Amino acid sequence: MATEPTSRVAENLIEIRVNDIAQLFHTLDPFPFREKDLADEAEEYIVSWAREMPGNRPFKIVVHIPDNELQQRASREFVEAFNRYFGGRAVVIQRDLNELFRIGRRSLLIGASILAVCFLLAHLAGSHLTETAFKGLAEESFLILGWVANWRPLEIFLYDWWPLAHRRDLYNRLAVAAVEAKPYSINIEAPSPQAHIDRIQS
Repeated sequence: MATEPTSRVAENLIEIRVNDIAQLFHTLDPFPFREKDLADEAEEYIVSWAREMPGNRPFKIVVHIPDNELQQRASREFVEAFNRYFGGRAVVIQRDLNELFRIGRRSLLIGASILAVCFLLAHLAGSHLTETAFKGLAEESFLILGWVANWRPLEIFLYDWWPLAHRRDLYNRLAVAAVEAKPYSINIEAPSPQAHIDRIQS
């Protein structure tokens, strides 16, 4: 009893209450719990709360389930399911990040080539055009075109990769989260006829 407050301070605690463990997984997935994908609602709930928690603490996911033998047997498999699912999602996001960087490198190569050509054309325009107004306009136009061609690679390497890397790291942390099932008495509160996932009020 005395260690509970310490545990809540030391870990990012995410609590879920369900009427049936099956609510946490895709109902059409034929595989056992340990191999099933999480339901979209369950994933969105866990990830949304994880984003708001400190990044220097491990996660702990507590799933409150009805206190009966069927649910407790099923709970023995969902710990592995949570870790496997989030680990798999982290791998997928890493692949997306790798693909984004490949696109960025190709775009940078194309953009740098166009920029070099535009610098050459701007130099030629400055050397061969005699009308001052047209010469200045041509030079500026080529330079602007060259830098615009590099807008996409700059956007990728400066901004686009950050959200993916952050989400990958979040899923990696969730993949090693401690997952625990806590039974609650079904005599206290009857199950709702509609499947839902509720946040536990502290």
